[in-house]
Amino acid sequence: DATSVALLRKAGAIVLGKTVTTEFAYRDPSPTLNPWNRGHTPGGSSSGSAAAVAARMCPVALGSQTRGSVLRPASYNGTVGLKPTFGRVSRFGVIPLSWSFDHVGWMTRSVEDAALLLRVLAGPDSKDPTTLPDPEPDFFKAQGDSGPPHIGVLGEYFHDNADAEVREHTEEIAGRLASAGARVESLELPPSFATASDDQLTILTVEAASFHQPMLEEKAELYGPHIRELIEAGLRIDAVRYSRALENRLQFIADTRSLASRADVLLTPTTPTPAPSDLSVTGSAMFQGPWTSCGLPTVTVPSGLSATGLPLGIQLVAGPLAERRLLTAALWCERQLALDLRPPLP
Repeated sequence: DATSVALLRKAGAIVLGKTVTTEFAYRDPSPTLNPWNRGHTPGGSSSGSAAAVAARMCPVALGSQTRGSVLRPASYNGTVGLKPTFGRVSRFGVIPLSWSFDHVGWMTRSVEDAALLLRVLAGPDSKDPTTLPDPEPDFFKAQGDSGPPHIGVLGEYFHDNADAEVREHTEEIAGRLASAGARVESLELPPSFATASDDQLTILTVEAASFHQPMLEEKAELYGPHIRELIEAGLRIDAVRYSRALENRLQFIADTRSLASRADVLLTPTTPTPAPSDLSVTGSAMFQGPWTSCGLPTVTVPSGLSATGLPLGIQLVAGPLAERRLLTAALWCERQLALDLRPPLP
């Protein structure tokens, strides 16, 4: 078993089985359908996990995120999705895509369930040298009534790249949270944000090629077109370009930690659009990927439905190892929004 699965079993979880994912957690779509509308993608890579939780097949499901593979499908399927701080949860047993970015995360029906899983899964693991000590055994404050959070709303990149419906919806949600007592203010993104996605893709592509090259040489015909293209591209990237991307990322990590310290949580839309109707793609990681690159903890909370009846979500981000603050704020937001989204299943 992967360490995450072993810890769940130890805690008494009933493991139902494995859900479908995209090939090697990349872009080749899986056969999973979105329970809200079978003509729209469920997202990826953790497509089966999100669809299973949304369809009430199980209360929680594990996934992995290298760019947006937990939060994006969680949002597309109307569930909560949590990606902890890099190193908070062991990755032992997870097939790598990029060792700099791979995270274990999960989808749940509620913020409380997401926190419960974190309590079970967080902590050091001798089988994963990137894991960190776990200083907090509980990830809620008093579990009761916490005060309204200080929320920093990020516009610019997120405003410009969201479609009109998502943009207006996010502004409406921020207004509702402010009316409920939250201190809401606009914050500016650091200059390093401009190249963060490109740098992440450079690093990811090289690291995916490093892991997959031996298998590609032996079993090239078994690889799907997108993951094969990624590996071949990674083999062509030179060391200087990779090194520059790593250097830029260090500045980006420092800048985003500073940004996160200016509020209890940062708020953005989780995705630029509702789930796309093109089943050959799994959606865009552009809103989730930067937070995976810097390793900050993020959670998506369902926030409503689009005009066509597809789920929308808000993404909350906190500082490193600040899951307690993140989840307390997410719980408060969840209670203010008071939604119980269920797909129109027969």
